[in-house]
Amino acid sequence: MTVPEAFALREGGEARHLPGGDARRFAPLLSIADLDAFLRTDAARSPRVSMADSSRDGSAAVPDDLFADEDGRIDPIGLFQLFDGGATLVISQFHEMHPPLARFCRGLEKLFLHAVQANIYLTPPGAQGFRTHFDTHDVLVLQVSGHKAWRVWGDMLLPHATRNTPWDGTVHRADPAGARDVLLAPGDVLYVPRGVAHDAAAQQGGEPSLHVTVGLLEPSWADALKAAIDQMEQQQPALRQSFRTWRLADEASRAGLLSAARDRLAAVATEESLDLVAMRFLQQLGTDRILMPGRGLVAPRPELDDRLVLADAVHHYVVPMGEGAELRWAGPSVPLTAAELVWLERLGEGATARELGGEAALAFCARLMALGLLERA
Repeated sequence: MTVPEAFALREGGEARHLPGGDARRFAPLLSIADLDAFLRTDAARSPRVSMADSSRDGSAAVPDDLFADEDGRIDPIGLFQLFDGGATLVISQFHEMHPPLARFCRGLEKLFLHAVQANIYLTPPGAQGFRTHFDTHDVLVLQVSGHKAWRVWGDMLLPHATRNTPWDGTVHRADPAGARDVLLAPGDVLYVPRGVAHDAAAQQGGEPSLHVTVGLLEPSWADALKAAIDQMEQQQPALRQSFRTWRLADEASRAGLLSAARDRLAAVATEESLDLVAMRFLQQLGTDRILMPGRGLVAPRPELDDRLVLADAVHHYVVPMGEGAELRWAGPSVPLTAAELVWLERLGEGATARELGGEAALAFCARLMALGLLERA
């Protein structure tokens, strides 16, 4: 899939099944052995580790005290018994614990410029974890091993659902006749936009189903407008004026309040505001995600002929500042001269310090490499 095709997929608002054709396609990302290893560490605690079983009365969520102690530490024997009995193992935010998934999510974040997460679902044969529901963000389901039968509805039960619009089984009911059946095989991908109802069950017999649900945590227009107003408040005196709550009950004043609101929203909808919102979202992306520097504990100093490139897993952005610019990321900001800005642009594709200009460029590269912003190509 090309980048334009990926953008069209996100903007189309329709679920799609993307056959993989390679059963080992996602093996480098995850395996059941990886989950076994994780469950043997002290990081395996609830609520990161949870379980779900649709055969339960009431909520499908399995109470934590059936597989974890009061401190959240997992009891593996209790967990194994529940899994053997048909409960799905769920590990949330596993990209924070598992480097292959972390790198995968970081690549999608650099493409879409918003946060991406990865939750893991291991379902025993013939079992179902969650009942019909919709998610409040777009998801990519990566089928790692085993098979899983999905039902996906064509229309959004609630258009453009967000975190503020959770599933309500008494209100959001999906007509079974409107569902499309999709069988995911290892290597397949299922794209489900937010608000689209779906459910899934592992196939009878055979091996358990292991899949990764990649959550695409895009901001909403409401988020963007809030960010714009926050950013523009200091520059727009009208936004700082008092909102006269005592006039809300006065019918003669309401038209004036509505007109004033329209004027202020129009003042926020500017190119400058859009740039400020972009910077705010990039800053959040750079600081909210776990830092993945392009170096380890031992980082040999670069030589003149070492080919260097900006670290692929480090979120960063450049802000113009007077004659130069500033490189911003999760660490300390890096001031850039006009020459250093040119070097930085070339390092995006990879270059040697000798190609950039010699000793001065080498000193610059060494500084960035010490911070973990550069790595050897």
